[in-house]
Amino acid sequence: MRSPGTPVPASGTLPGDPPGGRRAMAVWGIGVSVYFVAVIFRTSLGVAGLDAADRFHVNASALSTFSILQLLVYAGMQIPVGLLVDRLGTKKVLTIGVVLFTAGQLGFAFSPSYGMALASRALLGCGDAMTFISVLRLGTRWFPARRGPMVAQLAGLAGMAGNLVSTLVLARLLHGIGWTPAFAGSALAGVVVLILLLLFLKDHPEGHEPEPFPHQGAAYVRRQIAASWREPGTRLGLWVHFTTQFPAMVFLLLWGLPFLVEAQGLSRATAGELLTLVVLSNMVIGLVYGQVVARHHEARLPLALGTVGATALVWAVTLAYPGDHAPMWLLVVLCTVLGACGPASMIGFDFARPANPPERQGTASGITNMGGFVASMTTLFAVGVLLDATGDNYRIAFSAVFVLQGLGISQILRLRRRAIRRERERLVASRVETVHVPA
Repeated sequence: MRSPGTPVPASGTLPGDPPGGRRAMAVWGIGVSVYFVAVIFRTSLGVAGLDAADRFHVNASALSTFSILQLLVYAGMQIPVGLLVDRLGTKKVLTIGVVLFTAGQLGFAFSPSYGMALASRALLGCGDAMTFISVLRLGTRWFPARRGPMVAQLAGLAGMAGNLVSTLVLARLLHGIGWTPAFAGSALAGVVVLILLLLFLKDHPEGHEPEPFPHQGAAYVRRQIAASWREPGTRLGLWVHFTTQFPAMVFLLLWGLPFLVEAQGLSRATAGELLTLVVLSNMVIGLVYGQVVARHHEARLPLALGTVGATALVWAVTLAYPGDHAPMWLLVVLCTVLGACGPASMIGFDFARPANPPERQGTASGITNMGGFVASMTTLFAVGVLLDATGDNYRIAFSAVFVLQGLGISQILRLRRRAIRRERERLVASRVETVHVPA
């Protein structure tokens, strides 16, 4: 037997690992489809930001409140959702999530006022919060541990595909058939994945049921959170996620389209193409990062820090470029580099996963996943406030990105040695125990 949560060498399947295979892909694919739809709903405001400002007659700060509230609910739900996944299993939590985010999208379609629209986005954020951690847990239950980095990247890839649908399809529907039909029609996708989920999804393959684990109310909750947090790998995962994800999230979720249209003088069509480039870049880089991390575990930190450095550099050049508008080639480079932020944030889970045993995977993933969304929420608010305070000076407003990147890098550098040392100790222990497994 190996110690729970230990890292796995790139080659070979350790005893007790799930078998993977076609059935695993089919079941996991249903969970991923739920996450895919959740991301469509989550990012739908990114292509409707200017329309929402006109519809509800709000300024930049009030507009940013839509996304801030949604992300506040999302981030605040991460640890509770992680605990729920560990306790109830994937299927039950995903079912609740689908019902909530579909109701939120439908409510947003028919909201007659700013207050009702805010409540709908909060409901959507609550349901959305239940998807990604559940999908990660589903992957660990159905695939060998050595497939973990690639499975996580593929899940992120599905999320970006949802973002692509939002950017290309929902944007056209919005301007073609109007606000209510576009958002109400998209809510039907939630109904479809709910049916698939109820009919076909299973928490784990036969013969790989999790060991019974006692749940004792508040004491259990405190133990789960405390034990996960004590692991340096969990905290390092949180800060990697915090530092890498938010620049692209802020750009895609709300402020990218206004920046490109109002600050850079582009048409909505051209701005939409650049947002699409971010998504496409994310999908390609995600596949590359997944393969690299699966084969070369030591590449995790260089990839994460390299992505942060490249993002900071390109943003600095774009914001400091002389003249009223940055050239198109520079905006293309910016959007291409932003595409690496999502894949880099997945690396955070590759630090948290081996640091925690199976019964704490949901809780640890929830803690990690809070990072990027707290950073995104903070930056969305800061950009909105700075835009109002400076008369829509995007150069000053987007400088908030560098502050959070500096904070995140300082924490990554502080934790990296302890986390990696403890992970190596676990790896050595797992290899010793694997050698003594009876034939």
